[in-house]
Amino acid sequence: MTISSLLDSYTTRGEVEAADVERVRTLLTSTSDPWTREIPLHVTASALIVHPPSERVLLRWHARQNAWLQVGGHGDPGETAPIAVALREGWEETGLADLEPWPDAELRHVVIVPVPAKGNEAAHEHADLRFVLATGMPDSASPERSDAPLRWLGFAEAIELTAEENLRETLARTRDLLAGR
Repeated sequence: MTISSLLDSYTTRGEVEAADVERVRTLLTSTSDPWTREIPLHVTASALIVHPPSERVLLRWHARQNAWLQVGGHGDPGETAPIAVALREGWEETGLADLEPWPDAELRHVVIVPVPAKGNEAAHEHADLRFVLATGMPDSASPERSDAPLRWLGFAEAIELTAEENLRETLARTRDLLAGR
């Protein structure tokens, strides 16, 4: 599914998210490649990974942001489907081979997040399209690097652990989804 079609069927929650979605829509009309890192605002795709039977969520340490966050990142050249990017990134960052959209492939949150400068890369923003992925093999999770540990957490603990208000919102939406609300 394309970014435009995901946004067309998406319902925002609140003024901040509505403004973020409008910025993404503007981005889509202003560039032929919204995924390129060459522009100061570009699209990324991420996901919270859940293990529904235990109602736990997997977070990954991101040294650049100095925070526990969801998995995800940039599209590779030629990738255009956000859910495919989230699935690939989830597998690469956790080693979980059985990841699948849960309970479906719907977009769950749209957030524009600032990214600090690093090395030769200037500060920029990610228009992050967030999904929920599930695994049936939580004990198989393995970090891609030693400086990117993974932690399985209950939702209350995950919400407390993260300093990012936008991730707290994604966690709350996912917790409600698991609870059937």
